[in-house]
Amino acid sequence: MALQGPEELGEQVEEPEDLDDQDASSISPAEEITLPSGPGGDEEPEEALLLPWDRFSAWLHCICVVGFDLELGQAVEVIYPHHSKLSEKEKTSICYLSFPDSNSGEFLSLLLSDVSEHRGDLMICLQREQGHYYGYVYFRQVRDKSLKRGYFQKSLVLISKLPYVTFFHSLLKIMAPEYFEKQEPCLEAACNDIDRWPTPHPGRILTLPIMGVVIKVRIPTCYDKPGTSQLVQSAQSDSQVSIVLPTIHEVDLFRCFYPVFFHIQMLWELVLLGEALVVMAPSPAESSDTVLALVSCISPLRYCSDFRPYFTIHDSEFKEYTTRTQAPPSVILGVTNPFFAKTLQHWPHIIRIGDMKQAGEMAKQMKVKKLKNLKTLDSKPGVYTAYKPYLNKDEEIIKQLQKGVQQKRPSAAQNAILRRYFLELTQSFIIPLERYVASLMPLQKSISPWKNPPQLRPFIQQDFMKTLEKAGPQLTSRLKGDWIGLYRRRTEQLPCVGTVAQTEAHIEPSSWPYQRPAGYPPQPSPLTFNPSLQP
Repeated sequence: MALQGPEELGEQVEEPEDLDDQDASSISPAEEITLPSGPGGDEEPEEALLLPWDRFSAWLHCICVVGFDLELGQAVEVIYPHHSKLSEKEKTSICYLSFPDSNSGEFLSLLLSDVSEHRGDLMICLQREQGHYYGYVYFRQVRDKSLKRGYFQKSLVLISKLPYVTFFHSLLKIMAPEYFEKQEPCLEAACNDIDRWPTPHPGRILTLPIMGVVIKVRIPTCYDKPGTSQLVQSAQSDSQVSIVLPTIHEVDLFRCFYPVFFHIQMLWELVLLGEALVVMAPSPAESSDTVLALVSCISPLRYCSDFRPYFTIHDSEFKEYTTRTQAPPSVILGVTNPFFAKTLQHWPHIIRIGDMKQAGEMAKQMKVKKLKNLKTLDSKPGVYTAYKPYLNKDEEIIKQLQKGVQQKRPSAAQNAILRRYFLELTQSFIIPLERYVASLMPLQKSISPWKNPPQLRPFIQQDFMKTLEKAGPQLTSRLKGDWIGLYRRRTEQLPCVGTVAQTEAHIEPSSWPYQRPAGYPPQPSPLTFNPSLQP
């Protein structure tokens, strides 16, 4: 894996609105509020042993300012704290990814680097990516006649190990306007605020002061019920809280899929199968949000292939991805440069989206388009592919979303409906696989501290396929279609399904490719699940 990129935040001519005029002196130091009970709510004694900048490092690696010079091009002007280390390759990546290909606003990028991984009670989608940093970018472009280029152009970049998209998006809205007005001393003050924050442990309600504003968040755990906000009222007064974030990481699924929501079920299949996908969007914000939405649509499964929410022609793997001498790799790319309309035309699945407008004009791209029709830069929005879905189209969810658009249902409600739909689809796919893996587990009576560890029986694909005839997804999903064909394609295309089931059963459950959310059907016990009953 190399670079990736999700969502952006920025401005051009208009100044962003201030979020709060509250005086910084009225803000108490960062405080940590634990939940009364439940997993992930215990105090950590080592919290008091943290050294200076340890708390800052738990949230951010560093903050960068990237400026544009007419002669030199993009360059990293400031890195704060000053002791933070970035390789030359990382600095180059930051420079190219922090400036959009077009005059647009918002984007987030992921930068290649080695990072450690923390699991614990975290949801699988919130665990740190091995080998990557996330970069959250606020790009400002303002007309300035005193400059040769005629524009002031700079980006404020937050580099972090954490995939907290919504949280860092909100943080940038607070920090960037202050920075562009007060310059570097403002960054020093912000970093000092962050260094007083509690560490980001899952399951705790946190109040985080930053530059006179207080953000209240809760990092979800793997035990949380999907589709619900666990940000409960704390025992202390919230009178000083300026911003309450119901989620720290989720993008608006319906807003992202609205231009192509007639094809959401097919897109779920393509992501599940690890197919090579390209998202062509008018701006980095729309590109990165859509890629993140695709990756999250198979939750609680973790998307284990590569994804680049914002991919540019300067990427080190540009030649590999654009060559026609070999098949495209298993990766989801988000692009904005019109040049990619030609260089990536040979990719098997292309999603072209227009401007993301909230429910106004009904999406009209009901038919899947042929790849040969994607020849010009003004090609219409839609999905260009020759892929034939294995499952029958679910007309009910389409009608439900259409009705919501007509009745002007709130975006949050539309988003919840769509996220629940994807969750049920994925769980229906997981349950038969999980039941079969459970049948391979040794019986409890064979486990003893005085005996050698019992062996896991081998995963046999043919045997698993036979179990689907009577105990497949048809027991939990109303969708008809070739479920067996979908499983077969998944195991043929990515054999790690069988391999993961066979090898990762020896590992702690928290390191599995997905984690069971609250309310999920319990895992069958080896003592009660009799494999001889399977066909």
